[in-house]
Amino acid sequence: MSDAPKFDALAPILSPAADAAVISALDLAALLCSRVCHDVISPVGAVVNGIEVLEDEGAADMREVALDLIAKSSRQASARLQFTRLAFGAAGSAGAQLDLGDAEQVVRGMIEDDRTKIDWRLPREFQAKNKVKLLLNLVLISTTTIPRGGLMTVSPLGSGEAMGFELAARGTSARIPAGVEALIAGVAPAGGLDAHVVQPFYAGLLARACGVTVSFAQDGDLVTLTARPA
Repeated sequence: MSDAPKFDALAPILSPAADAAVISALDLAALLCSRVCHDVISPVGAVVNGIEVLEDEGAADMREVALDLIAKSSRQASARLQFTRLAFGAAGSAGAQLDLGDAEQVVRGMIEDDRTKIDWRLPREFQAKNKVKLLLNLVLISTTTIPRGGLMTVSPLGSGEAMGFELAARGTSARIPAGVEALIAGVAPAGGLDAHVVQPFYAGLLARACGVTVSFAQDGDLVTLTARPA
């Protein structure tokens, strides 16, 4: 008989906080999969729509528009998949390290557009896998603080294995989204966890796994998200 440890998909994943939400590994995986599908379904659907226009012989005048839609949506779908692969996926074996340069590349592909710009100040070096995954998840959260777009500056706090991160997002109508701080702390909303709120909850799991404390501060149109090793 094998002595390999057995994985119980129904075993609860707990946070150290006394009032933390309890969720099974199976449910967490399902919610994260739903989140990934939500991120990619829009550009994939746009590609399908563009193909349908190309196949419509009565819409020949829309051919150029359809080709442009397919090209843009394909690039967007690819960028989102590359980002979610690092942010939510295994991305290497247990204990592996990831390149912050690769993190910058997927962040720019996923986030940067006409409305939102990235000022990336992190050095190009390898960091622990979970810490880089945490960084990417915090970038997603930081984008929600500037719903109308703006400038996000990503800076290091310290260096080497003890490095933390500071994400400063400045933009019109900047705000700290309601409930996000509780979710990162491991506290579920009254209605329970679902695919819409699982991402900041997952970021909190990563933070605790890395021994990192996440905090928010706002000063006018600037929202600063700090991830500091304990």
